[in-house]
Amino acid sequence: MSSVEKRQAYWREAIEYCEPQVQVAVDGDKIVGFVGFDRSRDEKTRNTTGEIWAIYAAPSHWSKGVGLALWDAARDGLHEEGCTTVTAWVPLRNERALRFHEMAGFKREMTSAKTAVVGGVKIEEVRLKRPVN
Repeated sequence: MSSVEKRQAYWREAIEYCEPQVQVAVDGDKIVGFVGFDRSRDEKTRNTTGEIWAIYAAPSHWSKGVGLALWDAARDGLHEEGCTTVTAWVPLRNERALRFHEMAGFKREMTSAKTAVVGGVKIEEVRLKRPVN
């Protein structure tokens, strides 16, 4: 099974079992973005810490409010779950994603920087954090 097939299977299962919770952005009959969120997967975090597991907007819909709408949906869902803090892991080289999260009030936790392997590729990531409200 290819890396893409594995990720598709993962998100199909996530949608079916609501773990993580998934919200989508649509334009007409097309999905143009999604956000997956739930409790933090990081060890030793409080049960009131949520995490944005993934957030994506199609490039054709960048700077049109899709990312903000997805973030708002995740924040509302995390608030309903009793989360008071939310984190997100973002690749250090993805300046656009870092800028988006920082504009949404997230702050970098530089001591959290780590290397993750995704599809056989090493990616340097940093955790960002903010209050849910």
